[in-house]
Amino acid sequence: MKQYLITGYDFTDEGALQRRMNVRPHHIDNGAEYKKSGNYLFGGAILNDEGNMIGSVMVMQFETEEELEAWKQGEPYITQGIWESVDVKPFKVANVG
Repeated sequence: MKQYLITGYDFTDEGALQRRMNVRPHHIDNGAEYKKSGNYLFGGAILNDEGNMIGSVMVMQFETEEELEAWKQGEPYITQGIWESVDVKPFKVANVG
């Protein structure tokens, strides 16, 4: 499977954090489904100096570009306008220890 480093940065308007928190349960549920299928490897939130979530980093893997695109079409942080920008780069998880 091809692996990807996905970085999403949230919108920065006044209501951005509250919107994120409202959508977060759907994002987590979506990630759990992708974890079950073996597509989600790991991820977490990017924090600002105050400790507030301002973005996300995820490492995912897919067999095809079509599967990656299907994930994008269903990812709540994309479909619900949480991430202002999303960067997807090919990635390789290091097998250590």
